[in-house]
Amino acid sequence: MPYVWSDSDTPPDARRLNLWPHRSLSRQGFAAFIAVTSVMLVFPLYPLIGSVVLWGILPFLMLAVGSVWWALEKSYDAAKLHEVLTISNESVHLIRTNPRGDTQEWDCNSYWTQVNMHPKGGPVTFYVTLAGKGREVEIGSFLSEEERKALYGELNDALREVNAVGPV
Repeated sequence: MPYVWSDSDTPPDARRLNLWPHRSLSRQGFAAFIAVTSVMLVFPLYPLIGSVVLWGILPFLMLAVGSVWWALEKSYDAAKLHEVLTISNESVHLIRTNPRGDTQEWDCNSYWTQVNMHPKGGPVTFYVTLAGKGREVEIGSFLSEEERKALYGELNDALREVNAVGPV
């Protein structure tokens, strides 16, 4: 799953959740895909070596490979999104780092924080939000539907656990 709970590097009474978009293609896979695509496009050009037709077709093939490269790079840029949720006895704090590097923050008293799931009506099905302090913020909207369902249960359990312990 593209999220992990961590108790290290947090205070003893806190839990941290790191969320990130899933990347199905590694950087090595990206390079291999571009290389294989380029080689496959070169094979049909061998009979055209030395003819004028090669120079008519070559720019379009280069444009095709360049377009695939550009689209995959944009996909990697969009996947720079990262969310960190810290839940302690006193507060819940969410930091979202967007692909361009700007951050958005939200915090609320852990007792008043609610985890909501919207099966329909959100930007994605089974949309998970945190509500409190007069605001409702999304969390993990980039996860798959099954991952959002699991996240909803885990967030409820974590909040219930923290609120049952009470302030230390």
